[in-house]
Amino acid sequence: MKNKVGVNNNSIDSAGITKDYMDAVSELVWNGFDAGASKIDIKFSSNEIDHIDEINIVDNGTGICLSDLSETFGSFLDSVKRGSFQRSSYVRGKKGKGRFSFIAFAGTAVWSTVFLDPDSEKCLAYDVTVHANDKDHYNDENKRIADTEETGTWLKLTNLHGVTAYSFQCDDFINYLKYEFGWFLLLNSKKGYTLSINGRPLEYDDILGDHEVSNRIIADIKGVDHNFIITYVRWNEKIGDKFYYYFLNGEKKEIFKQLTSFNNNAINFFHSIYIESDFFNDFTFSDNEDSEPIFGQTQNSPVFKILVKELQRIINLKQKEFVRINAADELISRYEKNGVFPKFKNNKYEQEKRKDLVEVVREIYCIQPKIFKGLNETQEKTSIGFINLLLDTDERENILSILEGIVSISSEERENLSILLKKTSFGHITKTINLIESRFKTVELLKTLVFDLKHFSNERDHIQHAIADNYWLFGEQFHLVTANEGFEKLLSNYLYLVDGLSKPSKSKLKDEEKNRRPDLFMCRQRSIPDPNNHDDDIEENIMVELKRPNVTIGKDQLRQIEDYMDFITREDQFNSQTRKWKFFVVSNKVDEYIEKQYDEFKDKGKRYLVKSWGNLEVFAMTWDDVFRSFTIKHKYLLDKLDFDQKAIQEELNIKGIKLDVSGSQTITNTVRLKAVQNN
Repeated sequence: MKNKVGVNNNSIDSAGITKDYMDAVSELVWNGFDAGASKIDIKFSSNEIDHIDEINIVDNGTGICLSDLSETFGSFLDSVKRGSFQRSSYVRGKKGKGRFSFIAFAGTAVWSTVFLDPDSEKCLAYDVTVHANDKDHYNDENKRIADTEETGTWLKLTNLHGVTAYSFQCDDFINYLKYEFGWFLLLNSKKGYTLSINGRPLEYDDILGDHEVSNRIIADIKGVDHNFIITYVRWNEKIGDKFYYYFLNGEKKEIFKQLTSFNNNAINFFHSIYIESDFFNDFTFSDNEDSEPIFGQTQNSPVFKILVKELQRIINLKQKEFVRINAADELISRYEKNGVFPKFKNNKYEQEKRKDLVEVVREIYCIQPKIFKGLNETQEKTSIGFINLLLDTDERENILSILEGIVSISSEERENLSILLKKTSFGHITKTINLIESRFKTVELLKTLVFDLKHFSNERDHIQHAIADNYWLFGEQFHLVTANEGFEKLLSNYLYLVDGLSKPSKSKLKDEEKNRRPDLFMCRQRSIPDPNNHDDDIEENIMVELKRPNVTIGKDQLRQIEDYMDFITREDQFNSQTRKWKFFVVSNKVDEYIEKQYDEFKDKGKRYLVKSWGNLEVFAMTWDDVFRSFTIKHKYLLDKLDFDQKAIQEELNIKGIKLDVSGSQTITNTVRLKAVQNN
């Protein structure tokens, strides 16, 4: 029986029917999946010269119900699918054009279909024929009782043009099908959905960079739980212009889609997220998110808003995981190939510095890839060089502050980067491996001086000279102001260094204590916000009193330090509230009085503290404390460098250092020489 389509032939030609055979086959395959098919096979056979007479698309769907035929084939641009799914990129036949797509490469299409008749409850069969040169008519014929109880449709396309067998076997066609149907087959993989070519299922694993399925249960205000099956997919290649969340109802039909938050990324993070739930069965999509639903749910639903936040969290984690594992490696590799990274020597220390830089760059890239995108070679080298310089100073943790001023950083991102910046803090201690080795040897020499030669070493002839040239033991970034100089000289040098005078001034003090001589006086000015006033910076100062090794630190020695403190508080030029003062007294032992002072101030949370008031603090330390502090601070690097303490002792023996005054002098000279060589 010949039937008329509700539009003329010319209107169909001008309705935007595809002219590409790949897209045409895709439309016809989607029609099968729309009809509930789980298995579709594209069949053809060719002769010796690659010619094919026909191509068949066979599905096991529900078939085309005869009573719906006038709506299915007779209503062009008004398909029965259209009313149910207003916003769907999945239901390709929603406009009723898909069945006419065959005209791109075939002259005749015959649908042989088997459906279950609802009235007779029997499987019936019939054929529908459409010719390309008479598209506004279709014939339904051969109505009969089916000889099978399995429903489905067999579409035969003949009078082919512009295609050969190769057209349906080439990589371009296979890849087109992978990217068109791969996601749908993945979502339905547990149900055994397949798309085959001549009986061979389409393999799409190679286009999947990564995928993960998870479940989320979200309760609404009535306490009803809604289950969401979330499938994250990362593609190896870009499959479209944008990346979306796809929301599917209980039948895996897409209700609508929404852009993800990573559509402007420049790291080839090709992704999709598919969310399946009965929650979307009665979901009404609206461009106005504040609209109230007549029934069901909208984007304004509390459950939906919670769901979107969860999706954003998932995609954010996956993006960072992708950057860390894939994109960051590509960036690091390119930087190394193009010489963007500074050159590091081939030794343990330099290679650890390189590893430190790579890890920090990787973490920053994970937080915000755009920071390293769009830079020319000079800008890349400048940026990486700047980061490397900061890592090698006492200000390495300021990288986090600088980064926070450029991009928004989550608490988790901040914590990860903070840990990374702290765990490799050895980077700001030395410039080269030789300096670290020299300092280790210096500590070992000082141990000999204050332990083995304690009866022969004194503070003025030996210890003061040795420590004055190696004051880094008390603070890496401090400036040495004076060593065994009176307070007038101390003040002149201090103001020169801290207050930026052009040259040291000759300060005159009237205080009776002006001739007292602290063993060491060091200062450091850092741009650290004052906790009591954020407009000010704090300046740190250290004064060290070194005692003869056989002197035990007690009340008398502490009183000497207190005299220094009293002097400081009396002098106007020393007395800004933005200047913090720390006083250290060092020898081999402390007595019971000092130990009681430790207990009295232990609530301050500072080891070795024995006095504290205002901006002044006093610490009592043994030489063992000083050396242990050095070892603990550098333990990671010292272990990496495999320093041999026995070798240093053997070196002393070879030099013939004796356990007498001459030995103390020899070690002092050796320590001072090492300091000169490293400065």
